[in-house]
This record gives sequence, structure tokens and C-alpha cells, in this order.
Amino acid sequence: MEALFLEIRGRAAECKDYQVCSIFIGGGTPSILSGEQIERMFTLIRENYALTADAEITIEVNPGTVDAEKLHIYRDVGVNRLSIGLQSANEKELRTLGRIHTWQQFLDTYELARAAGFDNLNVDLMSALPGQTVVSYLESLQQVLALRPEHISAYSLIVEEGTPFHTAYEQGQLELPDEDTERKMYRDTEKYLLEQGYYRYEISNYALPGRECRHNAGYWTGREYLGLGLGAASLMREVRFQNGADIQRYIKNPLEQREGVQQLSVAEQMEETMYLGLRMTKGVSVEAFEQRYGVSMEKIYGPVIQKNIKDGLLRYGTEYESEDAMGQKSAGTPYLALTKLGLDLSNYVMAQFLLG
Repeated sequence: MEALFLEIRGRAAECKDYQVCSIFIGGGTPSILSGEQIERMFTLIRENYALTADAEITIEVNPGTVDAEKLHIYRDVGVNRLSIGLQSANEKELRTLGRIHTWQQFLDTYELARAAGFDNLNVDLMSALPGQTVVSYLESLQQVLALRPEHISAYSLIVEEGTPFHTAYEQGQLELPDEDTERKMYRDTEKYLLEQGYYRYEISNYALPGRECRHNAGYWTGREYLGLGLGAASLMREVRFQNGADIQRYIKNPLEQREGVQQLSVAEQMEETMYLGLRMTKGVSVEAFEQRYGVSMEKIYGPVIQKNIKDGLLRYGTEYESEDAMGQKSAGTPYLALTKLGLDLSNYVMAQFLLG
């Protein structure tokens, strides 16, 4: 933490021309930090960076790692959004995932958060877990919906190489739902959430109107961000870089950690604008693309766009002209967006926008 505090102070000079509109304290379990550590962190942030009056400030919490006192400290330092990592309401599925909390601990944490005055809560939910059925998944989804969080992140398990899950999968010890079952979970998520007033604004994220996560949307729309801490990634002035992941090296000198520095070419910037922006259900603004690059989207990507429109995977529409946006209509500037089928095949579509 002392190294992190040093980095917070040391990076401020690079950001003197910026205002901070969102902060996200995440990765691992930041709620394990003491209230005093959180207070000191935010004192340093406010002393060294210019925050907008309405900055969205999120901290991730794992159930069972916070109490009423700590939640009140979060409120006092300006945190106005919590992201709670539930994953499943099913005790057996939680054990399979190696989670240390129970459904009851999640409920206790959720109720404490509401009692502390938090009115913007996200709940993480996972599908396609080992041994999970459509019935058990929908039970988890319905139990979460009964609580009416403002935001739900619903994503399927990805078995990453180098993890115990991957080893078990390779050895045939991991019973994952088949493709049809996973697809039904995916479809049912959208159906039930839409019925309950949540709209899908990004591939894996659903929100009540006006409760979209500003910070996460920033990643998909090319907003600059500064990552602080071990292994944290950044995008500043069209340069991507990240801190190293060796904790001893970080503690020794947190300001000498940058690696993987990549100056993005204009072509790479265009690629990112498209394949990240298409994660948003409203899509990519045609006008904003041309204003930024001085050339039309059709000039660069015409054949790819027309092919995918013909295949029913892309469409032109205005910002809120989608079935996910609760029937809202807008006569704004056109956006290029994925269709319902395109959302299902998003990786296939996005890969076609790589210019290399």
C-alpha cells in the first residue's frame, strides 16, 4: 500500500491537464483493505487529481469482506457505487468456483450496503459453470432480480489456460454445460432482465435506465485511463502500457514499472474504435469516427460493413434505436451496431475490423 500511495502521488504530474470522471477500485479483493487504508488512498487521490463533481467512484467488494463501519467509510470518502461479486446464488456452484462466501453472506453484504445509503449497486453473475443447469442458473438470476440492483454484469465462465479449472478440463474432470445449454442461459438472461426493466447496453452488462457503468463504458469508447497498482493497464495520449506484475519489484520502485509500451498508430486506433465500440449495443457513432479520423467509416471499412449488414450481423440505427433500449427512439446521429444475431457472433464480426 505504501508503494501504491507513492505511485498515486508520482503519476499526478502526468494528469495535470485532465479531470477524473470515474474511479474504479478493483482487481482481487480491495474490500479486504482497512478503512484507514481506503481513507488515505482517497485523501491522496483528491489532493493530487482533479475530480469532476459527479465522478462515478466504484469499489469492488466480495461478500463477507465488509462490515457496516467499512461501508460508512466508503460513503464518507465519496464512493458512490459498489460492485458485489456474487457469481451464483447456489451454494454447490459457489464451492465449485472456490468462492469463500455463501448466498447468505452475499445477502448480508447487500443489505448492509443499502443500509449504508448506497443506491447504485452492481451484482456479478456467472453462467456456464461446472455442473450448472438452466434451472439452477435461472434460480440465481431470479433471486438477484428480486433484490433490484441497479446494474447486473452477467457473463459466462471462460476456462483460462494455466488455471486449475483448465487442468481439470484437460483431464476430463470438469463437467461444463453443453453449447445448447449455455446458449439457453444466455438467451434467458436477456429475456428475464428485459422483462424486469433492465436493458443491455453492452455485451455482458445490463442496467436500469441511467445506471450504466460510466467507467466500464469508457473502456469500450476509447476514453483515456490511468491504471495504478500492480499489473495495472493504462491508455494515455494514444499510448498503451501497463505496470509489471512482480510485487517485489513494484514495492521496490513503483514508478519504474512500465512495460509493454505501445504507441498506437492511426490504423490501430481505428481498429480499437470499432472492435471495442461494437461491444456497446448502441454501437459506434458514424459522425464521431469521421470527426476523429478525418475520413468516413465507410471509406475505411465499407466492404466489411456491407458484408455484415447483408449477413444480418450489423445495422445502422440511431443511438437508442434497439430492442434492448426499452423501446426508446431517438432521431440522433447514426450509429453502426451489432444486430441481435451479431451480438451472438460478436467475436466473429469484430475480428473483421482488424486492418493488419
